[in-house]
This record gives sequence, C-alpha cells and structure tokens, in this order.
Amino acid sequence: MGRDALHQSHLLRGRLVARRLPRPGHHPHRARRHRHRPVPATSRRRAEHPMTAVHPTALDRAVTTAGPLVEVRDLRVTFGSARHAVHAVRGVSLRVERGAAVAIVGESGSGKSVTVRSLVGLPGRGAQVDAERLDVDGNDVRRWTDRQWRHLRGRRVGFVLQDALGSLDPGRTVRAEITESLRAHHVVRREHERERVIRLLRDVGVPQPEARAAQYPHQLSGGLRQRALIASAIAADPALLIADEPTTALDVTVQAQILELLAQRRADGTALLLISHDLAVVAQVADHVLVMKDGEVVESGPTARILADPQHPYTRQLLAAVPAAHARGTRLSPPAQDVPAGVPPTPKAAAVPAAPRPADPGEIVLRADHLVKTYRLPGGHGELRAVDDVSLTLRAGRTLGIVGESGSGKSTTARILLDLERADQGSVEIEGLRWTDVDERTRRTLRRRIQVVYQDPLSSFDPRYTVGRIIGEPLEVTRTPRAERRARVRELLDQVGLHSTVVERRPWQLSGGQRQRVAIARALAPSPRVIVCDEPVSALDVSIQAQVLDLLADLQAELGVAYVFISHHLGVIHHVSDHVAVMKDGIVVESGDVEQIFDRPAHAYTKALLAAVPTLDGAALRSRESVPKERAS
Repeated sequence: MGRDALHQSHLLRGRLVARRLPRPGHHPHRARRHRHRPVPATSRRRAEHPMTAVHPTALDRAVTTAGPLVEVRDLRVTFGSARHAVHAVRGVSLRVERGAAVAIVGESGSGKSVTVRSLVGLPGRGAQVDAERLDVDGNDVRRWTDRQWRHLRGRRVGFVLQDALGSLDPGRTVRAEITESLRAHHVVRREHERERVIRLLRDVGVPQPEARAAQYPHQLSGGLRQRALIASAIAADPALLIADEPTTALDVTVQAQILELLAQRRADGTALLLISHDLAVVAQVADHVLVMKDGEVVESGPTARILADPQHPYTRQLLAAVPAAHARGTRLSPPAQDVPAGVPPTPKAAAVPAAPRPADPGEIVLRADHLVKTYRLPGGHGELRAVDDVSLTLRAGRTLGIVGESGSGKSTTARILLDLERADQGSVEIEGLRWTDVDERTRRTLRRRIQVVYQDPLSSFDPRYTVGRIIGEPLEVTRTPRAERRARVRELLDQVGLHSTVVERRPWQLSGGQRQRVAIARALAPSPRVIVCDEPVSALDVSIQAQVLDLLADLQAELGVAYVFISHHLGVIHHVSDHVAVMKDGIVVESGDVEQIFDRPAHAYTKALLAAVPTLDGAALRSRESVPKERAS
C-alpha cells in the first residue's frame, strides 16, 4: 500500500496480501499491514507477476451504505442449561435505519442491555443467542468469529456505557485511552494521533482539550468523563452509536449537554441506539421507541405516539410514575391491592391522591445558621470553601428539598446536619438543642432524632448482617430487649411494605427497591423527627422510584417525620418538597416555597437548571441555549 492508501486501510484491509511481494496464490487471510518503507530496485523487478484477484470477504461487506443499519427478527438470548434456563430476551425484533435514533426503555432486568450487547457480539458469558435474522450493517452476524466482531466494534459500532469511571482505565490518561481506539482501528498514522485526539475532545465539547487529554479519569468531573468516553467511542467515526444509560446519575445541566452532544452526532449522520429507563430523556433524542418488559417488547412505535397515547398497561404505568408538575400531591404508583399479575397501571389522568399533609406546619425541628465548612487542598494549593454561609429551617411534617449540581455543597451540608462533619462556623439545632452545646451522652440521644437514607444502601449495609439485624441495629445501641427488637423489626417491615420472610435474607439477596425500603426501615427504627434523604431514588428504575416516593409520603403523613431531601432530579424535588433551597458553589443562591422556585425563579442559575430539565414533550431541547456549560476548571 502507498502513503495515500493508508487513509483507506479500514476499507482495504481484507484485500491486502501478506509477507512477500504480490504473486499468484496469495490470499486475503494472510493480510497484514506493513510500515511505509522504500522497496529495493531488485525486489521491484520481481513484481512483474500478475496479482490474483481477491473476492470481498464478510469484513469488506461491513462497509456499506444500502439497507438498514440494524435489522433483528425474533432475537432470543438464553443463559444456563436446558433444565435451568433463564430467557433474558424472548422474540425481540427491531430495526435501525441509517441516521435514525431508536430508544429501548424498560426497567432493570427487562433485557435492554442484553439485547444491544448481542448486536455487538457481547451478550455475556454462557449466553446462547439465536435469531431468525440478525443483520448489522448489511452482514448476517449470527455465526461471526471473535475476529470479525472486533473488526466491527469501534469501527462501525461505537459503545458508550453508563459508568464512565468504571469503563475508562484508571491507570491511563484520556489521551492514551482515545489513542488506543485510534490504533486498534488504524484511523490515522501515528504522527497524527495527538492532533486527532485533541480534535475529538474538542468535537465532544471538552473545554481545554490539550490539558484534559493529559489528565486521568479520576481527575475529571462526571460530565467530562462521559464526554471522554464518547470521544473514544466515535474515534473511528462509527455508523452506529449505542448509548447504554449515558445520562443516569448525571446532574441535570450535564445531562442536557450530553443529550445535546448525542443529538449533534445524529445530525452528523450517526445512527443512535439509546437505552434508558427515563422516558423524558428518550423524548429528547429518539424517533422510535421500544418498551421492554421481562425480555419482550410489549409496545413499539414513534416516540410521539408512545408518549402521548400509550396502548400497553405497562407503558402507561411507566409514564404515570414520572413526576410531573400537574401531578404534584398525587400518588405516582398504584396501590398494591390494585395491581394484579398483569401489572395494570394507574394512568396520570386518574392519579390517586396522596395521603393528606397537615394543614398547619409544625414546630421547628431543625435549624442551621450560617454554616461554613472549608477544606485544605492537597499539595498546599489553597482552600476550598465547600459550604459558605448556609442557613436552613425545617418544620415537623414538612420536606425541605436541596438541589444543585455535583460539588455544590449539598452532601457536605447534609453531613454537618447529621454531625458527621463539624462546621468551621455556624450552628445546627435539633429540636432546640445545638450539637456543639451538649455533652456526649446527650449527643447520642440527639442522634436518634435525626437519621439518614443514602443513595446506595448496599454499600451502607454490612453484607454479613441479615435484614433483621440491619433494621434492629439502632435498637441494639439503646439496649432494647431482644423480644421488643424483634417485634419492632416486624412492625417496621410492615410499615415499609416488606413481607416478614425477608428478615433472614442478606442485602445482596434483595432487589434495589427492597434494599431502599430496608434502609428506610432502619432510619425509622429509633423514631426520629428528621430523616436526611441523600439521593435516595437516583439509582432506581422509574416505577421503583415512584413506589419509594409514595412510601416516604405515606410515612410522613402517618408519623409526622420531616425530611431533608437532597437530589439533582428537579422533577423529584418538585414532587416531594414544601420548601426548596438551590445551592451552587457552596452557597444557597435561592430558597423559597416550591411553587415560587419552580414557577417564578429569581436567580439566573435556578432558571438555567429548570431550562435543562428534560420533559416528555421534549421542551428542554428548545431551551438548550440557556444551559450553562461545564466550567473549565
């Protein structure tokens, strides 16, 4: 190959000849790529023999522009033996046209990820994949070898996963990560790799790409890590980009930027296959939606039709579980007694009223005055003021929502309220008693009045403990008799909607929703007046999220407990809160009643957050210019 032909090596690789100069009898399976070097005149004379014509291989046919990019008919994926088979995907059919955007929605375990991983030859260990038709970019891939799959992945199909920090190599810089993709698919010559990496980072909106390319994944924010992962996925300019939950757990403004980036890739001609459990996110990007449940597609069609007029009960249930402004004060999930085996939903139009809140606010149970918390940066690089003059007030039976982006100071404020961090300045009062003014014995009693529910209960539970011991642990500290503890644990399980049979299970044997209910039961065990909920539903599917939010509302109405509810999800904050505080860079930039903050925001940052919220009608796309870009530092 000559110098110019190197730019087309990905098209010609299957037709290269190997080892010596071309002679009759050479075959494409011996192909290898040679570095550019001068050919001696004596060797050049040997090249007078005619070259054998080579027929295109399956890898050559991977580059085509005719027909759909993906066409799947009756896909079935099974794990395990014949006697203990798990049917993860059952009879799925889908079609992705070139330049189109298709979304697959459903809850955890619905088969979304297994379906798309089967399209790139990565269904999982022990998987048995069968299909009536499984075509990717014009090729029947049902019997492809690992070598053929490696040729397709990255070059024709890019993959973006949810957890960018787990997907990127922590021991390599961003430049090294993207360079590996360039070299694997022979995109550019080595002397041009550095320039190509910078251009890719700039294309995906990374500020200061030269500096960011030299950084490691842990040195980047969540949004920048996700952009770096997308840059690596599009390094070879694939025809199809598969994004598996690319915005889950991202701040609303960062989420808006990632969605804008995906939309831009599509405008440039790349087809998108998006996997998500968030229907509002799907509404921003996709033309066509498939709704999956228990490994099957229960409904599919144009996005506008699916969201406006869903036909299947399960689709209607997913839509009903999305917090919306007009449904504030109603239940998001149907009552348990109204849910038969077929999972019929409660439509939005017929939403069930939530348990009524008391008309008059109760006494003040939590007060924070002028909190300040400063951390010294490592290496003597100055200080970071994580919390700066924050004041909050919470009354009994009410919910204070705290919203803001990562690094805004929300979680540090929560730790100060819980006395897990000491403020440099300011004070915190629980029912009139200050943390700093009481002795250790009173402090232990005071801690029982304020409890916490974390985002990931699995990491906050001792994996060796049973559910019964986890819930009863706060009662052990107070030396409650064993019989009373057991009775209290059964009572709490009933309050949070769990059957008493789970009492002997370990945390890893429970679903995500069940674990969160156990965390709530543990927080309720010492009968607190205040519960701090730190992102309690951000990692849950939409219907499980709805059940947990309804449970918290029911417990508040029954017990009069007050909540400090921390979240980056403004729809959730709007649904649960009575009062809202908006934080940015450690400062409360705006606070007030929930209607005031959401209907009449005064601060520019609050307006930008609200403009970035994805909605089921796709309105956030029209306000994207209001979204502040991620800071360069």
